[in-house]
Amino acid sequence: MKTFNKVLKDYLEDLKIIISKEISIENIEMDSKKVGKKSLFIAINNGNHYIQEALDKGAEIVICDREVSELSDNRVIKVKKSIGFLQELAKRYRKKLNLKVIAITGSEGKTTTKDFIHGVLSKKYKTKKTLGNYNNHIGLPFTILQLKDGDEIAVLEMGMSNLGEIDLLSQIAKPDYAVITNIGDSHLEYLQNRENVFKAKTELLKYVEIDKVLLFGDDPYFKNIEGLKIGFHKENKYIIKDVKEVFEGVYFNLNEKSYFISLNGLYNTINASFGIVLGEIFNISYSEIKESLEKIKITSMRFEKIEKNNVLYINDAYNASPVSMKMALKAFSTLPLEKKKIVVLADALELGEKEIEYHKDILEDALKYDFYKIFIYGERMKKALDILKNSRIVYFVEKSEIKKEISKLSNITVLLKGSRGMRLEEIII
Repeated sequence: MKTFNKVLKDYLEDLKIIISKEISIENIEMDSKKVGKKSLFIAINNGNHYIQEALDKGAEIVICDREVSELSDNRVIKVKKSIGFLQELAKRYRKKLNLKVIAITGSEGKTTTKDFIHGVLSKKYKTKKTLGNYNNHIGLPFTILQLKDGDEIAVLEMGMSNLGEIDLLSQIAKPDYAVITNIGDSHLEYLQNRENVFKAKTELLKYVEIDKVLLFGDDPYFKNIEGLKIGFHKENKYIIKDVKEVFEGVYFNLNEKSYFISLNGLYNTINASFGIVLGEIFNISYSEIKESLEKIKITSMRFEKIEKNNVLYINDAYNASPVSMKMALKAFSTLPLEKKKIVVLADALELGEKEIEYHKDILEDALKYDFYKIFIYGERMKKALDILKNSRIVYFVEKSEIKKEISKLSNITVLLKGSRGMRLEEIII
């Protein structure tokens, strides 16, 4: 943490804050429960209420932005805005780190793509990645502050809900490489249409040289954008083909080289291909890339197979959008299983004024497949079904009712798909 401590000291001095003792921070925390000796605790929002707890646990320095009784302790430093302090500190620290930053954004597939890229690059380099969903204006700078002097590559996920947010994150992260997975219907509550989603996601591009931009080339929004394009169309520089789905995962070729991933879904061959291409760029051998893909640990609730009470669950309930729900339905329909297939669909959130129309479209898509049963949960799904009026679809008021219905059935596989706020995984518990 030598570099970090120097950056912190210089930043505080620029703010006219002089620390008399030598700064010796070993970890940075936003959660007071995790604070220990040698910690820098940055009190964000409600964190201002836990300053005394952080001090009692031995925090070296506490940053806050509200008037608090603990200000008499010389370890407590009041700044104008704690979030602003966090962002500027991360920005300065990033500039001093001798590593490459790979930034990932897109409407779907960001986290899985991050996992594939991290898994491949970790084969040869000391690589860190965004933990969980720490991908916003607070999470990304916090992730950067977790990096160490010896780290060689940081794989950072960039999320957003409005215009200007990816631009802010890019200013902080200073990416060397950019990956944009696709342009979909996420966050339409704020952005209104896909054109604005495209504008928001591509704010990243002005920070990266064009030959270091990776795109899903089949997405029509990227037709006139330069970069390294990956996809199924023959116009792409990297072409995915010969896809074969088995229960254990997917076999596929990328530019005539064969690979296997232990994660189902055609769309996951795209996510994995971003990892393959970056592996090649970073001079990792074919055999090492191939081996890494087969062993990668994907973040939970991404088409995750869970066996419980003689039921096989496909837990894809981390998040949802119209595009990702349709992709999950298609992947589930092609999964080679002798068991009867049941889908449980919950609301997709933040879709704006056309949300019911989107949900109706999702349900119509589900009806195209020969699923044994289609269960739905959530008020948006209910309103969509009221319009559709199809007896194949059954609405449930409570998740406990779905769980009870599933317990009555045998020889079944259940797909769970809905937004994070719907917590469909509770059906398994």
